[in-house]
Amino acid sequence: MKVGHVHIVFAASECVPFAKTGGLADVVGALPQALAAQGHTVSVFLPRYKQIKKMQPDDDVVIPSLTIPFDFYNRFVRILYGGRWGDGRLSVDGGVVEYFFVDCPELFDRDGLYGPAGGDYLDNYERFGLFSRAVIEACKQMGVPDVFHVHDWQAAMVAVYLRSLYFFDPVFQMVPCVLTIHNAAYQGTFPPTTMQHLLLPWEMFTLDKMEHYDKMNFLKGGIVYADAITTVSRKYAEEIQTPAYGEGLDPILAGRARDLSGILNGVDYAEWDPAIDVHIAARYSPDSLTGKQTCRHDLLKTFGLEKVTERTAVIGIVSRFATQKGFDLIAEVLEDLLKEDVVLVAVGSGEARYEEMFRAMQKKYPKQVRVKVVYDNVLAHKIEAGADIFLMPSRYEPCGLNQIYSLKYGTVPVVAATGGLDDTIEEWDAVTGTGTGFKFSGHSAEALLEALHLAVKTFGEPRAWRRLMLNGMARNFAWSGPAKEYVKVYEKAMQQRKMV
Repeated sequence: MKVGHVHIVFAASECVPFAKTGGLADVVGALPQALAAQGHTVSVFLPRYKQIKKMQPDDDVVIPSLTIPFDFYNRFVRILYGGRWGDGRLSVDGGVVEYFFVDCPELFDRDGLYGPAGGDYLDNYERFGLFSRAVIEACKQMGVPDVFHVHDWQAAMVAVYLRSLYFFDPVFQMVPCVLTIHNAAYQGTFPPTTMQHLLLPWEMFTLDKMEHYDKMNFLKGGIVYADAITTVSRKYAEEIQTPAYGEGLDPILAGRARDLSGILNGVDYAEWDPAIDVHIAARYSPDSLTGKQTCRHDLLKTFGLEKVTERTAVIGIVSRFATQKGFDLIAEVLEDLLKEDVVLVAVGSGEARYEEMFRAMQKKYPKQVRVKVVYDNVLAHKIEAGADIFLMPSRYEPCGLNQIYSLKYGTVPVVAATGGLDDTIEEWDAVTGTGTGFKFSGHSAEALLEALHLAVKTFGEPRAWRRLMLNGMARNFAWSGPAKEYVKVYEKAMQQRKMV
């Protein structure tokens, strides 16, 4: 290994622009490029889903056949090349990202990534067990990395395999594995017989290893066997060691506290910056905020609220409509909030009761509430640019991105003091003129309403509000900082692995 240079293999189930259902894809898309920009080499492995098959040619084969054994049969996979990012021109120090696909049509050539709408494929244990083992086998032929970086339960078995089935393989003994938990609620739990099917020894099916409430738990196995564990904000790293947020894994996470760190996700400012945003009515920056008023008028027009005065606070929501996102609280406080001089615009979809709640409130308060029950990227940009206040009262939020986008757009967040929301938003202090938004603690309707009242009151004070907007717009959450923190984790894991 060259001094200062690290070769990292990423294994994940999602990555933009190839496959996405959530924020995991954004991280796996952006972090490798930030690492490459700092001179490192990253190989990203993904399953070759049906949608990737449509995007990528079928003839760029790196490995024509790998044998992946199961208890009563073998499966055979190909490794296909998916292209590269960076060659010394795009990245400052010559780093490169290359993409590879694990091709097993009978397991991955399906309409959904994880299952049909609203469900899971019953053989997900085999799909992602095979994926994890194929990544290891591919690296034996293509080049052993300095470190594996695996993401969520779908790739956590890489860590398990390395310290079990590949324990005596000399090429992997000194290679550490870093696991990133993007959301501890999703764990990959399967029947005990999965152990036998994946050829794992039964002595690993114990409470301190793979067993969890009489199920085999992929994420727990990753936590036990990874050399280092990260999650996507400092606060969430603390929270998941407690019963309230650990989703039953808090004892095992607390036991690995010395190896657990929180590294806040970055954001892609090439996509989310009002100075260059192609989706909004006018561009603007801290030096010239006039375009934000144009965006505000455009947003209101888009939602049919054209007779709103300049004194009325525009509250925006872009979210999945779910209890986890705090919509139970929104349902409780909405009528009281609408007694204020505010309008509310929302874009998203999710649980039927909240979709219906918004439709009913729009019908009852047509001059104040408008909703579009759909996810639309252009509308999301319009809300970030055109709203005055952005509402995000999540029960838990490992990192969150919309509150960070809001800061850049001068749209003041009102958030719950949890996870990444707490880490990224600083409470406004009217005396000192510091802070970037409003937070409430304790998941209660009263606390949320109090935070909203304070936000609306501050909106009525133009000089204070301008200061608040500019404070947020000055914050920088680019990926370069997190990338450096991940490299420190890699280097520490490599050093520790040498001492094992």
